[in-house]
Amino acid sequence: MAIKIYKKNTAGRRNMSVVKPGKLTDKKPEKYLLAKSNRKSGRSHGKISVRHKGGGHKRRIRLVDFKQDKIGISGKIVSIEKDPNRNALIALVNYKDGEKRYVLASKGMEKGKEIITDEKTSLKDGNRMKIKNIPTGTIISNVEIIPGHGGQIIRSAGTGAVLMALDKEMAQIKMASGEIRAVRKDCYATLGQVSNFEYNAVRIGKAGRKRWMGVRPTVRGTVMNPVDHPHGGGEGRSGAGMKYPKTPWGKPALGKKTRKRKKYSNKFIIRRRGKKR
Repeated sequence: MAIKIYKKNTAGRRNMSVVKPGKLTDKKPEKYLLAKSNRKSGRSHGKISVRHKGGGHKRRIRLVDFKQDKIGISGKIVSIEKDPNRNALIALVNYKDGEKRYVLASKGMEKGKEIITDEKTSLKDGNRMKIKNIPTGTIISNVEIIPGHGGQIIRSAGTGAVLMALDKEMAQIKMASGEIRAVRKDCYATLGQVSNFEYNAVRIGKAGRKRWMGVRPTVRGTVMNPVDHPHGGGEGRSGAGMKYPKTPWGKPALGKKTRKRKKYSNKFIIRRRGKKR
């Protein structure tokens, strides 16, 4: 895997780079594992509910198997592919019973290797098993929160959690953010770090490439008029002009906790993540 930096031929190319994964397979995606994408462009009943979304290149959804519930049936990796809907790579697995499925690719996965899901398996990257059978200190990903619901956390490119301890019915895992969370030992997890770890080093380079991704322009509040934004107004390049920044609707922004105080999963968080400096 390498990062390709373009020649500085134009202003847009000056700071542009892309990730070139070395083990990608040159093949078209599996047809019956594709679904039509009906994007709403941030609209709910025709009204904008999420700003700065719209347009973008046409995509088709890859049906990724996050459960990997083919217990005890090994599968051979047929291809490693890019998924336009996520930053991690995906792997097409051909199981011994003849079924093909897309799974989230782990670091080290390549064409021809075999993976398996079982209660207890060999400690090989890409294999999936119950957390209670994984040694402490192991890096895991695509972790279940509720047994049988499939992987819900630690799924983005390059992420991985460390299994800290096993205690009675619960296991403690340390997330990439520094948060320590308790998860039931009966939950499944994939061994190894998620693929495409160099994704964060990519430079978009130009506004047009963001538009291909379906991201519309964002205008700073400080350049608006007072009627349009609380940060607006003032002479020349003035700041927000207030102690704490606000949203266009006057609500606190940047640092305001949005998590519900009585959220059911609060009891599973042993240590919160630290603040960014």
